[in-house]
Amino acid sequence: MGIKEAVIYLDNQWNTYYAGQTVNGRIEYVFDSPKKVRGIHVKIKGEAHTEWSESKEEQDAEGKTQSTDTLHTGNEEYFQISYYLLGSNTGNEIEIPAGKQVYNFTCTLPPVLPSSFEGQHGYIRYTIKVTLDRPWKFDQETKMAFTVINALDLNLNPSYREPIHFQMEKTFCCFCCASPPLCVDVRAPVSGYCPGQVIPLTIDIENKSNVQLHLVKIFLRKVVNYRATSPSTSTRKTKDVILTVQEGPAPAGTTKHWTLTMEIPPIPPSNLVNCNIIDLDYDLKVECVVSGMHFNMKDRKYITIGTVPLVNAGQPIPSPSAPMQPSNDASQPAVLPVGPGEPAVPSNVPSGDVAPGGWVVPGEPAQPPYQSLYPSLSQPVYKESQYAARTIQDRGESKNMAITGAANFAPYYPTYAWQPPPLPQ
Repeated sequence: MGIKEAVIYLDNQWNTYYAGQTVNGRIEYVFDSPKKVRGIHVKIKGEAHTEWSESKEEQDAEGKTQSTDTLHTGNEEYFQISYYLLGSNTGNEIEIPAGKQVYNFTCTLPPVLPSSFEGQHGYIRYTIKVTLDRPWKFDQETKMAFTVINALDLNLNPSYREPIHFQMEKTFCCFCCASPPLCVDVRAPVSGYCPGQVIPLTIDIENKSNVQLHLVKIFLRKVVNYRATSPSTSTRKTKDVILTVQEGPAPAGTTKHWTLTMEIPPIPPSNLVNCNIIDLDYDLKVECVVSGMHFNMKDRKYITIGTVPLVNAGQPIPSPSAPMQPSNDASQPAVLPVGPGEPAVPSNVPSGDVAPGGWVVPGEPAQPPYQSLYPSLSQPVYKESQYAARTIQDRGESKNMAITGAANFAPYYPTYAWQPPPLPQ
């Protein structure tokens, strides 16, 4: 006997918000009998965490090899909002009647937050936890994660419009004589892209050598640096291949021209601004695989992943000092006129648009900041990342805690399909 259901709902369908916007939600309980509680408490927080283990082998006094594991961790908290929706931690007991009970909460996010990120050795995560505070009994907790985006507008930095250009040349020695060169030229029109966009690549080969070029491989890679502060300052770096395209061969004495494309999946924006323990970059790596015992040709260049794509080359670029104000158009999530624990239903919701449990059908996430400056820019589509948490349950939290949504939460990122990059000027 107890709680039959405990679910958290937010006011947009992807549970995705931009820094500075307001998160509105509710906790819905279904009790099979009256419950006595001290109160109902909500905690909304944003934090970063890094963690990995390192093994070290040492010889003891008897000359035996002993292996020890050291856990390296780092933590950073961005905000924490905590209050009671009902009752208090010092007040008298309150009896909640059986049946469905709904309590609303609201939270305005700080304007400066890093984007949500889930990685191999760390994360930047935003969560909501609602606790049924029960005297003399175990508390009952419900938790969910949601996505926060720190807008990275590619139009605000002219360097993102610069093309990417690889020029590689190699000569091969045979019996002490150098062959004519193998020349490889790889180009992309700009160096800043958003998820959903396609990177158009051109490859030109002039192979005057006597060695065959088997393949030209191009990798889009995610490069992450994690920092730990305990028990001492240390770092760990990972390089993950997100996409690979390839073309070939180019036999000796031939010229080739190839065009390839790479569609960027939903991935977090570069830099993770305002996070001090996780650095995120992306690069394009080109590898030319040649025949025989010769070394392959390799090079890499950084590429920036943003949340607002470059507009066409002829459009004006806004001043970097333009204010980052959330849009107020109809696509913005409804701001519910509620106080903590007060029931409310927005008056602008059509009748019948009600989800199970009485929660109003969530609306679309708000536009990214700056989007109103670009009338030709399509609305983003929010898609789930392939990088997910192992679990959003922290150490010390009850294994019986109810989790709304998937425990292996994956953030949603704005994607801009059909929004081609501008042509180089």
